Amino acid sequence: MKLYLMRHGQTEWNRIRKLQGRTDIPLNANGRYVAELTAKGLWDIPFDVAFVSPLFRARETAEIILRDRHVPIIVDERIIEVDFGGYEGKSLNLDDENLQNFFIKPECYRPVEGGETIEEILRRTGSFLEELYKNPKYQNDTILIATHGAALSGMLCNIKQWTTADFWKGGLHKNCGFSIVEVKNGIPKILEEAIVAYDEQEVLTNASQK
Repeated sequence: MKLYLMRHGQTEWNRIRKLQGRTDIPLNANGRYVAELTAKGLWDIPFDVAFVSPLFRARETAEIILRDRHVPIIVDERIIEVDFGGYEGKSLNLDDENLQNFFIKPECYRPVEGGETIEEILRRTGSFLEELYKNPKYQNDTILIATHGAALSGMLCNIKQWTTADFWKGGLHKNCGFSIVEVKNGIPKILEEAIVAYDEQEVLTNASQK
């Protein structure tokens, strides 16, 4: 089994640095453009199935990557983005120590107004991976997993067996950035991490011309 763990393409809230979490923001024009470039870069990868978050930006990313291929897409709630609760829609520049802890000291972060803890992200993404590892149907498959920044970090933390304090140690994947994981006998091994399959300068040039 080989997994391609991918963050979705850019949204308008990504661009203006707003926390979106579970808010269902679609890809913007640049996000679709980057997904198209990524699709070209991954055209020779023989995907057998895709798992996606229920949020549209993740599903649309997978649909662009897999366009013109007959690959089933399965929605799984466990790889949805973190629920920021009352922080959703707030600026990332907000001067709030607890919010900054989410990114700088995740072990100290406390969710607000029904939001989700880091530990809850780790539990649900870990459950998703463990179930996938053990499913005999997918043992020889190449699988695309289209998800979100925090959910993807949660999966990588589970694979590396890192603690909550290490949640962001690997950094945030760029839009449409992905990591490749090989699973043999139920044991995952990261082959490559935080890859982009497009020319970043070309993307910057395209964005500046709009």
